[in-house]
Amino acid sequence: MISRRRFNYLAAAGVVGGAFGALASGGAARAAAPKPYTTEFTPGGLHTQPWFLNSFLDLKEDLEAATAAGKRFAIMWELAGCPYCRETHLVNFAKPEISSYIQENYHLLQLDFRGSREATDFDGKTMRESKLGKRNRIHFTPTIQFFAETTDGVTGKGGKKTMEVARMPGYFRPHHFLAMFQFVRDKGYEVGDYRSYLKTKRNKRS
Repeated sequence: MISRRRFNYLAAAGVVGGAFGALASGGAARAAAPKPYTTEFTPGGLHTQPWFLNSFLDLKEDLEAATAAGKRFAIMWELAGCPYCRETHLVNFAKPEISSYIQENYHLLQLDFRGSREATDFDGKTMRESKLGKRNRIHFTPTIQFFAETTDGVTGKGGKKTMEVARMPGYFRPHHFLAMFQFVRDKGYEVGDYRSYLKTKRNKRS
C-alpha cells in the first residue's frame, strides 16, 4: 500500500491525477470554475449583444434589409435596470442554440423604452424612441415586436392591415422564448396563434 507521504509526492509531481490528485495537492489540480455569462452595456445602461442590429433607426429600411437578407425583422424594447431584461440577456441569450438561431434568422433591433434617439417609423414619421414605444403600445419591458416581411404588412383582426405579426410581452423562459422566434420564422401566425403552434410542435414530438 502506498504511503500518504509517497502519494503526496506523486500528486505534486503530476503522476497522480483526477480527484485524488487534486485533493492531495491542496486543490491545485481542481478544474477552474466556468466563468459566468456577462454582457456589455449601451451608453444608456441597457444590456446588449454584439450581434444586435446596428441601425440608423429607420424601421422601413431595416425591415427591407432584413427581408433582402432572407431574415425577419424584430424590435426588442428594454429599460435600464429592468430585471427581466437582464434575465433575457444572462439566461436566454447565453444559450448558444437561442443566440445562434436568432442571428441566423433575424435582424434584432434593440430600442430603449425611455430613449431619446430619433427613430423613423414605417410610415415615415420621425420621433424619439420613447414616443415610438408609446405609439406602439409598449407598456412594459422586455417586449419584442415581430414584423411582416414587407411594408405592405399583413391582414390582421377586423381585416385591417398591420405591420406587427406577433408580440412577446414580457419575459419568456428559454424554451418558449425560442419557440416564439420559430413561430414567426415558420409563419405560424398565418394559420393560428402561438399557443396552437406550441401544441402542434408538442404533438409532432410525441
